Amino acid sequence: QVQLVESGGGLVQAGASLGLSCAVSGRTSDTYTMAWFRQAPGKERESVAAIGRNSGTTIYADSVKGRFTISRDNAKNTVYLQMNSLKSEDTAVYYCAARYGNRPTFLSWEYNFWGQGTQVTVSS
Repeated sequence: QVQLVESGGGLVQAGASLGLSCAVSGRTSDTYTMAWFRQAPGKERESVAAIGRNSGTTIYADSVKGRFTISRDNAKNTVYLQMNSLKSEDTAVYYCAARYGNRPTFLSWEYNFWGQGTQVTVSS
């Protein structure tokens, strides 16, 4: 059974940076395409970024493009999300997700495994 554990969330001011990590256990992370999603209070879950198994392909939601960077270190079985120039609208619970295959996608139902989430709060 694959487990995903997010870390790195917290409270920051607008304009600050924050880095999230997602540790993959149970199987090696290079088996999976990985993604970050987020859900703000009262809103539906939305996609943030996704990365192929070998980091060859990354995709970003328009709302974070140019500010967020997804990366992975398969030797460490860890996926990262570096968030810069944070805005109050980035406040949400951020979830790490994994799917079999090598095609990054924002279709949440294609992801087989999910973490418990980590809270990111950006104060204006």
